[in-house]
Amino acid sequence: MKFPGKIRKTAACFLLFCIVLACIPVHAEENEAVEISAPSGVLMEPETKTILYEKDKDTRRSPASVTKVMTLLLIFDHLKDGSLKLTDTVTTSAHAKSMGGSQVFLEEGETQDVETMIKCIVVASGNDASVAMAEHIAGSEEAFVKEMNARAEGLGMENTHFVDCCGLTDSDEHYTTAYDIALMSRELILNYPEIFQYSSIWMENITHVTRQGSKEFGLTNTNRLIRTYSGCIGLKTGSTSKAGFCLSAVAERNELMLISVVMAAPDYKARLKDAASLLDYGFARCCRYIDNKPAELPELSVKKGKEETVSLSYDGTFRYLDTEGHSISDVKKEISLPEKTEAPIKKGAKAGEVIYTAGDKELGRLTILYAEDIERAGYLDCLRKTAGYLWLTAGQESFDKDTL
Repeated sequence: MKFPGKIRKTAACFLLFCIVLACIPVHAEENEAVEISAPSGVLMEPETKTILYEKDKDTRRSPASVTKVMTLLLIFDHLKDGSLKLTDTVTTSAHAKSMGGSQVFLEEGETQDVETMIKCIVVASGNDASVAMAEHIAGSEEAFVKEMNARAEGLGMENTHFVDCCGLTDSDEHYTTAYDIALMSRELILNYPEIFQYSSIWMENITHVTRQGSKEFGLTNTNRLIRTYSGCIGLKTGSTSKAGFCLSAVAERNELMLISVVMAAPDYKARLKDAASLLDYGFARCCRYIDNKPAELPELSVKKGKEETVSLSYDGTFRYLDTEGHSISDVKKEISLPEKTEAPIKKGAKAGEVIYTAGDKELGRLTILYAEDIERAGYLDCLRKTAGYLWLTAGQESFDKDTL
């Protein structure tokens, strides 16, 4: 059967279109699985540091009060090294009192302990409390900000520079990125999980004691996801006319923790919606495996060493994150070690590895380390070993004769 030329041309064009379409890589699932209205955003799994979503993650923007994540990180650093205690008394200066924006209305000369100040910072986003803590730790806000920038540099926050400790400034020199916020949030929550004792508070009262007497003041968490999103346990909001509406939110479900960062959202509702959308996307997409019960490691025989065996240890804990929505089950572990090793042996050197598989897929490997130094045996060591062996042999022969 013959078709008119016009129909043949149409059919040929359609066929060509289908072929071209089939050759185009499909990224719709990756790019359109989640959408946010904010111009910048990041979703990170903190333990593996995996980025699950990014949008303009390295563009420098004003972070507003999300700056306080770094302030809190330094506070907990000083608590850890012993230079600060939760019970220490912090006095509010005139400079701290003068802070505008979000505040807890500390009076000049008013004292609060460090733990109360932490609550004022992370729950109510108190600018006055942030500056008071900066001055208490470093002597001045300026000196504290230098510590902030040094800590940021150490974390690899390449697109971050702080001017103040609370984010109230409109300076163009005060900036960070969605990715850098995720980095400092990760550092805070992994090293100091006790932050969640404070960032998960919805409402709590503090007591102002001033010359005018005592009065209660209510703190209310600025992060509404604490109440509206299942599993949200922190972390920090921020907003100014320059910065727009920002948020670093942390949530945990089924032992999987995620950090959702949103910058420059148009309003607070969009900020919350965007952060929740990213978290929903992550929890639906991710499955995590952690080897919480590693097998007991044997001791390895050592040739030519002062000791005859060497102990072993694991190089941390094995973690695997699946980001394709697959469940992880029936994980098999294979320990790969030599039958013997030879001195000298250096503690911390690689001895072998554990290979993790699920079905036909290798999930990853965990290094096994030597847990001690073993020196190579010298002439006298060999002589002592030989003498010891002969002594034991002679003793055994004597025992056998007596028994007979």
